[in-house]
Amino acid sequence: MTVLAVIPCLNEAGHLDALLTQMLADQTFDQVVVADGGSSDGSLEIAKLHAERDPRLVLISNPDKIQSAGVNLAVRKFGEGKEWLVRIDAHCLYPDNYGGLLLTAAQEHGADAVVVPMVTEGAGGWQKAIAAAQNSVLGTGGSPHRHMSSGQWVDHGHHALMRISAFREIGGYCEEMPCNEDAELDVRQTKRGLKIWLEPKAALTYFPRRNLADLAKQYWRYGTGRARTVARHSIAMKPRQLAPVAIFLAICLLPAAVIHPIFAVPAMIWALACLIVGVAVGLKSGAGMTLLCGVPAMIMHASWGGGFLSQWLFKRGSDKPRYGLASSTFGEAP
Repeated sequence: MTVLAVIPCLNEAGHLDALLTQMLADQTFDQVVVADGGSSDGSLEIAKLHAERDPRLVLISNPDKIQSAGVNLAVRKFGEGKEWLVRIDAHCLYPDNYGGLLLTAAQEHGADAVVVPMVTEGAGGWQKAIAAAQNSVLGTGGSPHRHMSSGQWVDHGHHALMRISAFREIGGYCEEMPCNEDAELDVRQTKRGLKIWLEPKAALTYFPRRNLADLAKQYWRYGTGRARTVARHSIAMKPRQLAPVAIFLAICLLPAAVIHPIFAVPAMIWALACLIVGVAVGLKSGAGMTLLCGVPAMIMHASWGGGFLSQWLFKRGSDKPRYGLASSTFGEAP
């Protein structure tokens, strides 16, 4: 079996050297492509040094910058004759023999795609509190791929291994989506009857945003991306996705508290619950800054809900899919 590994990259000098050393030591990969979106921090020089040492590594320019376009471009250029695609995000830590773990899981379970859980890790300060929130049900609502569990069939997870033939057939990633492109692709995969396996043995470590402002921007984008996916495919929202929308609406009611205090009650109950549960989560996570993980959880809820509603109410009809590979019959906006 031949495997193409693609690493979308933009200013990841702090992680790239160790990542490339690890991935090039994995003989599962026949070719490793770094799709760079215009790095200016030394990432290009790091990739070039590794390419000089190992001919399997190729560096290409990704003028569209976003990950979806970078992966699509790499598949167009180097996917011919390859059976499997492995997507590797530069801002993570991976287990050794990552490619081998993924291929073994696909073979054992007869999967068309393998996704992996994400365990979030913070170095200190607010990043540590954010990590605690993202590792808990408080922050993620129980999404299977955000927690360690047993292997299982899922409808979505953090993208790892995909059949290149299937990836091409359904059109690849939508390049109009700067985020949630993985979940949108998974909708098309499951509509086509393809099976997605969540493999905990290949779980990765993710490093979250370091401050609350960047976290808010990230989750606002996540919310807008999910709204586009829901509208495009007319899929039902899960309770854990509806909750942030309701929370944002509760926050919008706060100004009406000048008319009557009752309008502030829903938001106050939510905030108090987040802070209390956050302390409980923090005590299990080693105390310190993790005791404040209810604060980033509130930011995640409110930002996701606000992003979703802004896209759904004001930009829903403007969204048109643009797939980077073959034309797809899936995903036409309603």
